[in-house]
Parts: sequence; structure tokens; C-alpha cells
Amino acid sequence: MSIVIEQPVEARLVAAAPRMPSIPATLHYDRRDPFAVRMTFPAPATLEGVEVCWTFSRELLAAGQRSAEGHGDVRVRPYGYDRTVLEFHAPEGTAVVHVRSSEIRRFLEATSELVPVGLEHLQLDLDHGLAELMRDAC
Repeated sequence: MSIVIEQPVEARLVAAAPRMPSIPATLHYDRRDPFAVRMTFPAPATLEGVEVCWTFSRELLAAGQRSAEGHGDVRVRPYGYDRTVLEFHAPEGTAVVHVRSSEIRRFLEATSELVPVGLEHLQLDLDHGLAELMRDAC
């Protein structure tokens, strides 16, 4: 069984201009980091011309399907019938993208099949993690 899920999604960048260009993005989930999801934007879709990856909690993405969630760098909220708004806040500015809610729900369902919600802690190797932290302490 795979330990990683990658799902391409079509994101629509919200800009000052009336046209919202479509940009490719990919949602990632790795069973080895069971609480997190990543959303990656390829280099041509970013102002810096380099791939940009945002990491945030799976719980935030799920909760943002029902109501506005998040107070930090990433905020998620439903918008209209089948859109979800993701806001990414950085010192350089804020990017606001719309993604079809159905695509996000499909991604979340796949992650839940891989690691059921509430059982994420069973995927963590705490002994290994603690050993890595302590390795340089001596």
C-alpha cells in the first residue's frame, strides 16, 4: 500500500484583474507525517519563479470546508456552492486561490482511507523521533 497521496488540483488565483487564471497545484499527504498536508505550486505559477510549497494541517483543510478556519499563515473557508478559498500569507504578500471543494473532499477521503482521522498518532515513530532529537544533545 502506498504511503503517499498526490492529487493534482486546478487552483484559480484571485487577483485584482477580473480574470482569474487557472494554475496547477498538487495536494500531498504522507503517512509518515500524518497530521500535515502540503499544497505545491510549480515555479511558472509563482512570482519568484521557484516551486512554492505550503504545509498545514489536514484538520484545517477539513474544517475549512464547513466554516472559515485558520488564524496564521494559512486560512481556509468555503465559498459559494462548490469552491473553497485558501489564503496563503507571507511577508511578500497574500495569495488567494479557489479550489473546487469536490476535489478537496476527494483528497481528504483518500487521506482518511490511508490514515483514519483520529488515528494519526499510530503512524508516528516517537522512539525514533526522540532518538533523532537526542542524538546531537550529547
